[in-house]
This record gives sequence, C-alpha cells and structure tokens, in this order.
Amino acid sequence: MSILDRYVVRSILGAVLLVMAVLLVLSGLVVFISQQGAIGVGHYSLADALWFTALNLPQQIYDLLPITALIGSLVGLGTLASGSEITVIRATGVSAARLAAAALIAAALLMGFEALLGEFVAPQLQQVANEQRVFSQYDTISFGGGTGAWVRDGDLILNVARQSGSRQFGGMQVFELSRQHRLLAVGRAAQARAAGHHRWVLGDYAASRFEGGRVIARPSGRKILTSNVTAGFLGFVVQDPQQMTLRSLWELIGYLHANSTAAGQYVFAFWSRIARTVAIAFAVLLAVPFVLGSMRSAGAGTRTLLGLAIGIGFFLLQRLIESGTIVFHLNPVILAWLPTMLLATVTMLLLARAR
Repeated sequence: MSILDRYVVRSILGAVLLVMAVLLVLSGLVVFISQQGAIGVGHYSLADALWFTALNLPQQIYDLLPITALIGSLVGLGTLASGSEITVIRATGVSAARLAAAALIAAALLMGFEALLGEFVAPQLQQVANEQRVFSQYDTISFGGGTGAWVRDGDLILNVARQSGSRQFGGMQVFELSRQHRLLAVGRAAQARAAGHHRWVLGDYAASRFEGGRVIARPSGRKILTSNVTAGFLGFVVQDPQQMTLRSLWELIGYLHANSTAAGQYVFAFWSRIARTVAIAFAVLLAVPFVLGSMRSAGAGTRTLLGLAIGIGFFLLQRLIESGTIVFHLNPVILAWLPTMLLATVTMLLLARAR
C-alpha cells in the first residue's frame, strides 16, 4: 500500500468513524426511548434498559454501516477536495481510477468489519439483550429450544413454529396440563393473533380432550386463549430472519426446502445481508465522482445532506422490497440484490463520466 493509499484510506475511515459515532448516539437514544414503556414491567429497571441499549449498539452499527460509509466517504474525500489536496493529487498524474482504487481499499476494510460484525457479534449480543429483557419482564415463563419455540406458562405448554407478523403467528400447538402434570387436552391452531392483554385469538383451532378414558374431539373453529405469554415474548423465541447469521439462514433454508416449505423470506434475508455488505464498496466509490465533479468545492454540510438523502433512499428501498417479497411472493434473490445493483449502476456511470 503506497503513501497515497494510506492517506486516502485514513481520511475515509476517520470520517466514517466520526459519522458513525454521531449516528450511533442518535440511534442508541431512539432504542433507549423505545424501552421506556417496558420499564417497571416485572423486574425490568432503568439499568436494564440501559444495558439493553448497549447490547443493541453492534446491531445498530451493522444496520447503519452502508449509510455511514457513504456519508463518511463524502465527508472524508470532500475535506481533501476543499483543501485542494485532491487537485494536487490529480496534478501529479493520479487518475480518477487510481483514486477510486485507493477508496476501494477502505471499502474492503469496512466490508470485512461488517461481515465479522454480522456473523459473530451483533446477532449474539442482540439475542442476549432480548433474553435479558424478556426474562426480567416475564420471570414466571420459561421456554425450550428445538423444533420451533416451546413455551411453558403455568399449566399450558405452547409450541409456535413460525412468525408472520409482529402480532401474528402460525402453527401454534396448545398442551393443557392438570395440577398433577397429567395431559388434559391437545389442540392446534393454524393461526394465532395477539389480541390485547393476556389474550390470544386462535384461528382454525381443533382440540382433543382426555376425560374418563375417552377422547373428546373439538371441531375446528375460533378460540380465545388466556395466557401470560405475549407477542413480544414469542417474537424473541421465534427469531426474526433479519437478525440471523448467514450460516443459520443457510441451514434453515436447506431444512425448509427439504421439507417442501416456503422459504422466501429467509432466502431474501440471506441474499440481502450479502448484498448490503457488497453495497458498502459502491457507497464508498460513489464519493469519488462527487469530489471530482461540481461538488468538490461544496461545504461539508452539503455533502453530508447528500449522503444522508442517498443512504435513506437506499434503506427505504430495501425495506419496501422486503415487504413486497413477502406479500407478493416475488423472486427473493433478484429483489435482494436490486438496491445494490441500482447503487452500483449509478456509481459506475458517474465514475465513467469522471474519467
């Protein structure tokens, strides 16, 4: 790595670190404020909310890094342009492609950091944060791993296989036990929806009750279930695919395909994580044509605002596509890569013009 490469990389990474610190303070504050309604539930205290926020910071870094890389690159290279350092570098015969190659080194370091964070740090710490919050709030409830989520609530044992929304679950099985731990009834609902405090609405619920040596079958229908288990608790044990590691997603996709079960949202989550990491390279490269063009003399505020607008647009497009993939059953692989490919196309066109 030449002196020029080190200087450009240091300028970009320094600006990215500064922007990340600012955004991290704001996002951490949002997470902490969102916990205010949970403080006082069970044994969940203010200190627990602060600890929950701290454990969620790596996930916030992971989610914000593509936007941060874009803004930081614009600020870092823009600072060099404002001080006429880019002009001096170009005057020595350094081409736009050579400058882009130096920026790409910084992008590769950020991509490696993103990959390590997403696979070995953020999901694990977020899992610990969710455990700490849930068990502080619902200390009378326990769950076990295995196939789906097995939750014990007093004389009820619930098994939930999947989550289709923030308050909507499917494939719920209900086992009712006596005080002597004997099985009284077994039921299964095709859908389960949280309907207020300690109430669940079970759709297409069919049950078999054991009484006096007989099995009494209950026809399929609607049932209101009273339980201390909340949608937030089950949302913890039925993990969001966006918060799973690539290895876990790959194993789950293989399992679902082997059992002829729809895996669209997990396929999308798998490829979108890869695409979002690759997008960091194009986000950093996008700063190069801007500092070489008409914005080389613009202020830091203008460049920050531009980067923020592009980053938010990229984030919103990704979320919109995610919803469309699940609702309309569109091709998850193509749609997962669509925001990154659009960003790559714009970046390469602007780089070609800069040359």
